Amino acid sequence: MERGTADVVWSGSWVAERLGVGLVGDGELRELLGLALRRNPKRAHLLVSNVLGKHVPQRPSVVYGAGVELGRRVRALLGEDGARRAVVVGYAETATGLGHSVADGLGAAPYLHSTRRPVPGVATAGGFEEAHSHATSHLLLPEDPELLAAAGPGSALVLVDDEFSTGNTVLNTIRDLHRRYPRDHYVIVALVDMRSPADRGRLTEFATEIGARVDLIARNTGTVTLPDGVLEKGQALVAEREARAEAPQDGPPHPRPHIRLDLPWPAGVPDGGRHGFTEAHRALLEPALPALADRVARALGDGPRRVLVLGFEELMYAPLRLATALEERTDAEVRYSTTTRSPVLAVDDPGYAIRTRLVFPAHDDPADGPGERYAYNVAGAGFDAVVLVIDSTADTPALHAPGGLLDRLAPHTAQVLLAVIPSYVPGAPAPERQEEAPMQLPEPLRGPAFSSYAPDEVGWLLQDLSDTRLEAPTEEREEAIQSGGAHYAESLPVEYQPSAAYQELFKSALAVSAARIARAVGTVTETVLAERGPRPVLVSLARAGTPVGVLMRRWAQARRGLDLPHYAVSIVRGRGIDANALRWLAEHHNPADVVFVDGWTGKGAITRELAAAVAEFEKAGGVAGFDPEIAVLADPGGCVRTYGTREDFLIPSACLNSTVSGLISRTVLRADLVGPYDFHGAKFYRELAGADVSGLFLDTVAARFDEVADAVDAEVKELLTADRAPTWEGWAAVERISEEYGIHDVNLVKPGVGETTRVLLRRVPWKILARRGAGPDLDHIRLLAEQRGVPVEEVDSLPYTCVGLIHPKYTRGATGADGKAVESA
Repeated sequence: MERGTADVVWSGSWVAERLGVGLVGDGELRELLGLALRRNPKRAHLLVSNVLGKHVPQRPSVVYGAGVELGRRVRALLGEDGARRAVVVGYAETATGLGHSVADGLGAAPYLHSTRRPVPGVATAGGFEEAHSHATSHLLLPEDPELLAAAGPGSALVLVDDEFSTGNTVLNTIRDLHRRYPRDHYVIVALVDMRSPADRGRLTEFATEIGARVDLIARNTGTVTLPDGVLEKGQALVAEREARAEAPQDGPPHPRPHIRLDLPWPAGVPDGGRHGFTEAHRALLEPALPALADRVARALGDGPRRVLVLGFEELMYAPLRLATALEERTDAEVRYSTTTRSPVLAVDDPGYAIRTRLVFPAHDDPADGPGERYAYNVAGAGFDAVVLVIDSTADTPALHAPGGLLDRLAPHTAQVLLAVIPSYVPGAPAPERQEEAPMQLPEPLRGPAFSSYAPDEVGWLLQDLSDTRLEAPTEEREEAIQSGGAHYAESLPVEYQPSAAYQELFKSALAVSAARIARAVGTVTETVLAERGPRPVLVSLARAGTPVGVLMRRWAQARRGLDLPHYAVSIVRGRGIDANALRWLAEHHNPADVVFVDGWTGKGAITRELAAAVAEFEKAGGVAGFDPEIAVLADPGGCVRTYGTREDFLIPSACLNSTVSGLISRTVLRADLVGPYDFHGAKFYRELAGADVSGLFLDTVAARFDEVADAVDAEVKELLTADRAPTWEGWAAVERISEEYGIHDVNLVKPGVGETTRVLLRRVPWKILARRGAGPDLDHIRLLAEQRGVPVEEVDSLPYTCVGLIHPKYTRGATGADGKAVESA
């Protein structure tokens, strides 16, 4: 334990001064214990341990080390052979983690703790009452009914509690178990032995009564002196303080969303000692702890410097061991404590052990009905992040509801991570009892092995399907898509090979528009940094969003010195976003930091698709906290609030397919290629390296960053105070055009320069609507339309520069022998 300086106020002085309670013992006792007042009709005061990890956040290595050291003392008492044959029992809820740590110190001893959570189908092997507690009934529910039976002559039963005060609880337990499973040796273990002189002789008398040896091992010894009438005075003081307590401050009105992490707990290992924990379980858990801690660390990210791992009532050991592993594997300052049923008065005074409390409803459907639960000394403690560790039984709507524990924690820390461990159910089939850890998702693909981008520019959360034949003639694909025979994501169009004239047109357009693109890149990037935090995680929607994400990353690096993570993921209209990609992101980053990026908006279909997909992902049990809002370079459709511009102009990266997007195809989602643990697929067209202009596009735009910096600063300042709410003007226009041209399917109307380009490159176009008088922004459209034999119709009052119409009644007869689209069916 960390020792303070001599002038540190003892955390029991407030109670001692007001009630006359005295604490007498060895020199370390006041460092180990503070005092608080209980809302309890049976005992006024509460001894608050600084090394137990229940009410006072403490370094996990200190908490675990205290228990292990007591276990080693028991092993020395029993000898190696006696330690192997001993059985350890801990007391719920306070000493469940301490007892487990003592068992670890013994080495091979099995462990069981009492519980107040009955489990259907599990027989009770014993029970007892805790006289001074607010919740008295303890159950013993071992999965193995022989666990508590004698392990041969001379085997000892080791009973562990945080304090040994009157001795009533322990004696009740021994009396009950001695009747069921008689043995000749019992060892009582506690952090502190606080018996009064009158109680000290009772242990010897009791040992004589049952005819067994009873030993006591405690870290420290002392007594509590209580004046006459202390119970009544304590109750009056509690009532007085609570009557004039101010209403609790719940912090900001909009707490941050939490992150959810389903921990891949080792198969077959119980979540604690409620049903028994053996040496075999210990051998499986120990090697898994570093990887589990790494998962937690990745989910937290690099930001938090002070982290609390918060356990849940009886679930103390699993959070403790996660915390000890996290403490060893991170530079952050890690502390550990748990929630509790025990109602204790909070007084914000350095001489009082419980400075703050959070109150919330029970969230594990307790057998004794609903009630308040508490987390002490968490609010106001300066934690950058709280890792709440629960078992899956406690992951209920009450946990997530307004006023629930997650809601109560959020205002007091910058980040809440909910780590869920599968609840262990004795006797259930293995898959139900302990979910197998999901297959490890692969790491992102990176160039030059996959794509022509540099490896640090983007990580592709995709699987490489480069060796799979996926291309089909455009006409065949269109017929299958419109007839409902196939989804557009199940195949790829034959990759468009630009002519020499078209390539020159691209380079000319790039030269003319580079500064305009750079300004939009700067504007959207600075808006994201201002509104989404200093270190966002850029996640581009492959493939059109990828060049934009790379440019945003370059802007942040060049102008702000930031090295932002950047990934590309697949989203498919009608199928949603790649859920495995979201899972990977949640394991490695805070979902609240993720900013989705795309090139431009058309009518807003992908905007709506992403919002629906993220909601469905959370509904299906995925990690919460992803913000589905998309940041785009251009938003001519008025579909988003984070954009570089709302003008509809030529973005040169829209002129080409893979050759401007790192040589990566559009993404593919097909059941025979994408399994339940696979990312969506895509191809790397290495053979097109000679025509690749991906680097040229990026370098040309990035070279203009400095010259547009002032304009970006002015524009961002104006945008941040402007009303940028989506107008959905584009969607209304698309519906109108669909009706006017008799298409009656908005999916066949593709508004904007970028979407029109895609129609001409990938689909069977019917006609192009161009705003009358549109200039060079449409030069490449006119050239492509001429090559495809598609009419360009100039119209007035078009909210976009152009709109591409896919042939509405496509059949093979809709093209001539030369493959060109005809004007009408």
